[in-house]
Parts: sequence; structure tokens; C-alpha cells
Amino acid sequence: MAELLARETAQMYASWFRALADPSRVQLVELLARENRPMPVGEIVTAMGLAQSTVSQHLKILAEARFVLAEPVGNARHYRINTRCIDCFPSAADVVMGKPAPATNGGCA
Repeated sequence: MAELLARETAQMYASWFRALADPSRVQLVELLARENRPMPVGEIVTAMGLAQSTVSQHLKILAEARFVLAEPVGNARHYRINTRCIDCFPSAADVVMGKPAPATNGGCA
């Protein structure tokens, strides 16, 4: 019988899945991945059609899971996709669904 996924890895993957457990956050990640550049919150709000406070809360959750990264620009913050997640997340989903783990996680934490 194969060994279980390491607890630490399972906890990391679970935090990623929790962060994506809202359709608006999935859309936000897709927007930032597609744009592939730092975006100010106002531009994200316009693209999403949500209140600024709602977008900010979603960005906070995604930043805690490291799906997005915040960059200070003057008094504001611009958000961009964490490209390491683009590389790592599909492998996490595959592993959870029973496919073989990649040789390395590529430093996806």
C-alpha cells in the first residue's frame, strides 16, 4: 500500500483549495493570471464588478494562501499572480486525485 501524502503537504494543499473555494476568488485568480502584471485594486474592482471592500477581502485571503502577491506602490498596493502557484497548483490537484506526485514541488510554499 502506498504511503499517505505527508501531513504538512496535505495541510498546504488544503489551504490552497480553501482559498479557491469561492467563485469570485477563482475569477480573481484567473484575471490576475491572464493579465500577468501587477494591478491596482481599483482596476481589479472595475474588472470584477464587486465592491472594493469585497475585492480587498478576497485579495487578503488569496494573499494568505500565496496565490497573489502584493507590491507596495506609493500609498497603494498592486496585486499580481504568484507565478509559482501556476506551476504548483495543477500538481497539487493531480496528487489529491491519485496521480503520482512530481519529483519536486518546485518550492511552492
